[in-house]
Amino acid sequence: MKRKSELKNLRRKSAGVLPGSVRIIAGQWRGRKLPVPVVEGLRPTPNRIRETLFNWLQPWIEGADCLDLSAGTGSLCFESLSRGARAAVLVESSHTAVNQIRENLKLLNASNGIVLEESALQYLQGQVQEFDIIFLDPPFKSDLVATCFALIHERVWLKPGGLLYIEAPAKSELPDLPTGWSLFRSKSSGEVGYHLLRFDGPEEIVNNG
Repeated sequence: MKRKSELKNLRRKSAGVLPGSVRIIAGQWRGRKLPVPVVEGLRPTPNRIRETLFNWLQPWIEGADCLDLSAGTGSLCFESLSRGARAAVLVESSHTAVNQIRENLKLLNASNGIVLEESALQYLQGQVQEFDIIFLDPPFKSDLVATCFALIHERVWLKPGGLLYIEAPAKSELPDLPTGWSLFRSKSSGEVGYHLLRFDGPEEIVNNG
């Protein structure tokens, strides 16, 4: 029986899917475990990286409006709401993942979270809403970081002083940062690189400062 279970887990891992749950680290829902659906390519941010990220974000998370452009399990926005974020928009293209995020929002009674079933690019090409914090953690094989970053910058999706979190393969390079952007924090763990960028405002505001 144990052998069958091990083989099943190996097949799921080789297919790029992660069963089980994610745990909220801190805040009002500290310790709560949320189900993770079986979706190919789903890659929740590891607990250790998530803990480091939210240590970085601690001064800004209270009352923040957050956006997750490749929500997956929704763990980054659930963690944000647990720690006092005002609201969160979760964008995800997988129907299965979207359904599970909706169930988890109900489970937590989180009325300040909304999930939208569309791609990150579709969302960024729509009506602009400014956020305090944006999470950009697309599937590693998607090569979406540079395209999404360009839209975030050109269409001004972040408020002045806002923060953009990028999670990508450790060997990949960050996009060139235009005027008004700076690298605030950056680390790597195994094959994952994770970075926090700060947006000081549109170029004309920075230059006229």
